Amino acid sequence: MSPVRVLLVDDQALFREALATLLATHDAIEVVGEAGNGDEAIRRAAELTPDVVLMDLRMPVLDGVAATRRLRTDHPGIGIIALTTFDDDENVFAALRAGASGYLLKDVSSARLIEAVLAAARGESVLQPSVAAKVVAQFVRLPSAGAPAPQPLVVPLSDRELEVLRLLATGHSNREIATTLHLAEGTVKNHVTNVLSKLNARDRTQAALRARSLGLL
Repeated sequence: MSPVRVLLVDDQALFREALATLLATHDAIEVVGEAGNGDEAIRRAAELTPDVVLMDLRMPVLDGVAATRRLRTDHPGIGIIALTTFDDDENVFAALRAGASGYLLKDVSSARLIEAVLAAARGESVLQPSVAAKVVAQFVRLPSAGAPAPQPLVVPLSDRELEVLRLLATGHSNREIATTLHLAEGTVKNHVTNVLSKLNARDRTQAALRARSLGLL
């Protein structure tokens, strides 16, 4: 398979250089370009057609949220991961509303970052555990008056699938779930696929929200 093409967007050149060096160690990832602000990111994305963009949020000229919104409109097939030092509610929800498919902090481990890039290329959503908790908490606070009662699942989740669901809802990667439940990573991937299918969810975030609405979390 062709390597995942990644565009790095951050206003700190040294950080971009370090990130490019890190990602270059993985054969399945190719850093195809860099940008120092959101406006440049939009131009570079049009030129390079990356699979995934790692997007800082606070940058000059055009910030990461505005750039994410524009990229999502112009290139809906690109996976965009917010990679930032901020996990406050304002930044988290602004980035997710703009269309980011993932949200990670810059202190993330190299293994987790690489896994997130590969997951984003597959169309999956990847959230820092603290961010996943914010999303679920926000959903819980939404008013439910007038909303239709949740429908039961046509095919119930197994006990193991429920365990996997609870872990993915808090932002655990497949590898972390496998370690926690003492399973092979391939087995976890199959369970996640089953969970998404049974919940009729397109990604992990939507699965967590739908599970919460059904009282499974």
